[in-house]
Amino acid sequence: MRFLPALLACCTALSAQSFTQRGFFETRNYVYPQTAPGDSGQLVSEELLRWEATWKPRPWIQFNAGFDARVDSHRQFERAWRLDWADRGLQRPAFSARRMSVLLHKGGLTFEGGRQFIRWGKTDILNPTDRFAPKDYLNVLSSDFIGVTAVRATYERGADTLDAIYQPVFTPSRSPLLNQRWVVLPEVLRQYPITDLGSQMPGRGAAGLRWNHVGQGYEFSASFYDGQNNLPLIDAGLSLTPTPAFTISRYFARMRMYGGDVAVPLKWFTVKGEAGYFTSSTPTADEYALYVIQLERMAGEWVFVGGYAGEAVTRRRSLLDFAPDRGLAKTIIGRASYNIDANRSTAFEMAVRQNGAGMYAKGEYSQTLGAHWRATASFTLLRGQQDDFIGQYSRNSNFQLILRYSF
Repeated sequence: MRFLPALLACCTALSAQSFTQRGFFETRNYVYPQTAPGDSGQLVSEELLRWEATWKPRPWIQFNAGFDARVDSHRQFERAWRLDWADRGLQRPAFSARRMSVLLHKGGLTFEGGRQFIRWGKTDILNPTDRFAPKDYLNVLSSDFIGVTAVRATYERGADTLDAIYQPVFTPSRSPLLNQRWVVLPEVLRQYPITDLGSQMPGRGAAGLRWNHVGQGYEFSASFYDGQNNLPLIDAGLSLTPTPAFTISRYFARMRMYGGDVAVPLKWFTVKGEAGYFTSSTPTADEYALYVIQLERMAGEWVFVGGYAGEAVTRRRSLLDFAPDRGLAKTIIGRASYNIDANRSTAFEMAVRQNGAGMYAKGEYSQTLGAHWRATASFTLLRGQQDDFIGQYSRNSNFQLILRYSF
């Protein structure tokens, strides 16, 4: 009977392990009532298969993995049969490793290394301090986060948390494609061929530090970032031979950010604020401050969020860039959501430029269908002047239908 203790030990070890997995298949369909200059397509369909898994062989260690497979009707996604590990291309990869990391935990110390998602900040309207969170802006107003390759150490003791991050490989936000409706070119540029020369990736890494304190009736943090802006500056050139043509390439400015955020729950609502000041040693990059002030209130099944996102430029040096974060500044933004019941919800959000030059409004209804299906229908209305960041997309109002099967 000597094998019995060994068998029991083996069973105990196996039961201590934990493996979980989940995923979904989603089809997302856009209908644009209007065509756009350079893009006559009015129906865009995107399909996504996502699988995520975690394995915890011991209480102190966890392995995370996530993979995406994509296809679309509008050539926004690659058609290459390869697994993308960096997600740095102009198009979304057809197959990509969304997450691949190991997480270690002991006492108040947590360490995670590999491809992961890192979020900073407290506000919902805009997060100026969220510097390790690049986004996919192929559809500017329907963006998703992109994972980064980094090592992260978090130490928590009592009411204080210290977060230290080093990102050795730069991951940019993805800009809209030049031949798609989410790039609005000046009339003079549309008359000539345009060659996209891609992106010039910086070779050095980025580092950041954030301290968060939870007090009695308040919470605040201070943060610092030293790296590159994940949103690009644009370098445009003109070639005269053999025929006149424009060239466009992207490069990424050095950036230092000094920021902080605060949340104070009051009787009727919670006040949240977040701000960041950005400096740069790149001669063509602006230096500026972004800040957000918002109020948040929950009333039964209702959630209300409203506030103002502002900007103050201290040194203007940039001639051409793509900066959705700054494009949404100087804007009043509000959102209201309501859970009708366990299976149905609705939401409405709106952003209006303080000078009235641009606005967007979005209404959404979502409902679960059985144990695995969810359907979401929405409409986005865009209006404004062509020289406004939001207003330039006035021909991109759209209907959207999403069907998701979760497993």
